[in-house]
Amino acid sequence: MNTLANYNFAGHRAVVRVDFNVPLDKDLHITDDTRIRAATPSIMKILGDSGSVVLLSHLGRPKGGYEKKFSLETLLPRLAQEYGRSVQWAGDVLSDEALATAQRLQPGQVLLLDNLRFHPEEEAGDPEFAQKLARLGDVYVNDAFGAAHRRHASTAVMAQYFAPQDRLGGLLLQSELDNARKVLDNPLRPYTAIMGGAKISDKIELIERLLDKVDNILIGGAMVYTFIVAQGGNVGNSLVETDKIDLAKRLMQKAEEKGVELILPGDSLIADKFANDANIDIAGNGDIPTGWMGLDIGPDAREQFASIIQDAKTILWNGPMGVFELSNFSLGTEYVARAVAEATDAGAYSLIGGGDSAAAVQQLGFASRVSYISTGGGALLEFMEGKELPGVAALG
Repeated sequence: MNTLANYNFAGHRAVVRVDFNVPLDKDLHITDDTRIRAATPSIMKILGDSGSVVLLSHLGRPKGGYEKKFSLETLLPRLAQEYGRSVQWAGDVLSDEALATAQRLQPGQVLLLDNLRFHPEEEAGDPEFAQKLARLGDVYVNDAFGAAHRRHASTAVMAQYFAPQDRLGGLLLQSELDNARKVLDNPLRPYTAIMGGAKISDKIELIERLLDKVDNILIGGAMVYTFIVAQGGNVGNSLVETDKIDLAKRLMQKAEEKGVELILPGDSLIADKFANDANIDIAGNGDIPTGWMGLDIGPDAREQFASIIQDAKTILWNGPMGVFELSNFSLGTEYVARAVAEATDAGAYSLIGGGDSAAAVQQLGFASRVSYISTGGGALLEFMEGKELPGVAALG
């Protein structure tokens, strides 16, 4: 993969596929600008070379046409602040105005176009749509790691309409791949993976691959209860993937065969309903009464997990330990985040795998104390599962 680090953009107009799929509140204010800031080094490299930039991104999941709440126009003030210059706007990516404005760009200028997903051809990977997008510039840069696992027009098809030397991976894309490889290739030991979230089915391929690499895997989140049922325990009304019980048994057996400790929390914080105002108690996993559900790891598990994490030299974390968005069930995730930060302070390498884990680390104030926070949860998982990312493969 060619990267933009050694490319001179002087006199070039770069079409940069970024991932500005940022969260917005009801008033369309940005609540987390991490993805905007993550793309800035690539943008400033191009501008610093006296190149110009045409920015392409998606935002949310529009239903086949323009929707104001998904318009990238909302981002203009924040981008102008980020780049220290005005950012031009020309609306729809296929409009005559967009093409004309792009062609008029002078060195050091930036143009933002509207949401790619206002066109269904984007997600369909339509070649004709991709070719039209390619007219916007003479160099293609993909810095949208968060969308690199999507076979969409702007991520996996558009690159073919540029000469091989003019299709490049951005600095963020390269950094994401480099950091993922650190936990895949020759990690320092002990190597601890922390897997959370609701469903084993979302993490099965990653867990299976990690069994060949890690020393232990800590299991949190609702997927714990499928494992507990597989062991013959009672989990009350906790979330269970009944069709994945045999899979859980197989994973536990495979871990034992490979000498990997697959560690389940010994206790849970339980509630009588899925709500912050629920009645709360503590129960040993396997002894959760009917009518109650596990919504976070318990106090014993918090201490056990923190101790194991603090001894690790390589850490991969993907998924919260409980229902982090409800404050009464966020303590397990907070304990893990603090333990990861303390281990990193002591010299461990820690990779936070995007999504809810990244949000937790940011919200809890530990972002500066971990080694790397991925901007792409799904893309990172697929890369670590050994799958080819279409957005990377397209760069050749």
